[in-house]
Formats: sequence, structure tokens, C-alpha cells
Amino acid sequence: MPNHFHLILRQLKEGGIAKFMQKIGTGYTMYFNQKNQRNGALFQGTFKAILVDKDNYFLPLINYVHLNPVELIEPNWKQEGIKDWGKINEFLENYRWSSYLDYANIKNFPSVLNKGFLAGYFKNGENYKNFINQWLTKDLEPIKNTILE
Repeated sequence: MPNHFHLILRQLKEGGIAKFMQKIGTGYTMYFNQKNQRNGALFQGTFKAILVDKDNYFLPLINYVHLNPVELIEPNWKQEGIKDWGKINEFLENYRWSSYLDYANIKNFPSVLNKGFLAGYFKNGENYKNFINQWLTKDLEPIKNTILE
């Protein structure tokens, strides 16, 4: 995404996610600004977090995060639905800046992911892709009030 990103993280230590987000945000911003001879913020707004403690929020959240980049090619898909399914599937299978590819068993960034916590939900990459495609036809209503926009 041009001005923000989403991560689904499991906290191991109290305050660990906040500290991680501070380090990654500051470190990447400093690197990018130095490399591009610029200054200032790179990302939209400040770090936000929601505790996910139930499957009925966790599974839609996975879909939301992996489908968020669809807005780059179909900006109103959440309101109007998908107009060109082939285009969306091709985009998702070629959009490198998402872990969707890794969960669909298309190697992308496997060294930075721990897919173990999702193993209990999906048998294989094809099963995951089907889960995502089925969700594309559903309403966002179940998680609308908890999505961070």
C-alpha cells in the first residue's frame, strides 16, 4: 500500500508489539529518507492495534489484510463488489508486497513469516486461496466496527 501497512502479530512479551512497531517504523523511515534525500513521515497516521482473541474476528481479519491491496486496482470493491475476478486473482498472485503469496504456497517472503499459527486453520495453499476467494463475495459487516482505517 502506498501509505500504510497491516501486520498480524503475536505478542510474546508485554509491550513487545509497540516496541517492535516503533523500531520498524523509525528504522525504515530513517533508511528511506536517507536513501531518497528527503525527510518527514512516510506512513499515514500513527500505529494502531486491536487485540484479536476470537476466531470470529481473526479469520475475517486475515482476509481483510490480504485483500486490502485489491483497492489499488479496484478502489470501490468493498462497496460495489468485484467487477473482474480474473484481474483480482492475477493481481493477488503477483502482488509481491503481501504475505498472501506465502500462505497460498507461492514463495515470496518465507524467511520472515511464521505460518505455524495458521496451520490449524488451512490444510494447504489451495485451501487458503479458496478461503480468500469465498470471502471476497461476503459482506464486511462482521468486522466493520473493528477495522482500523
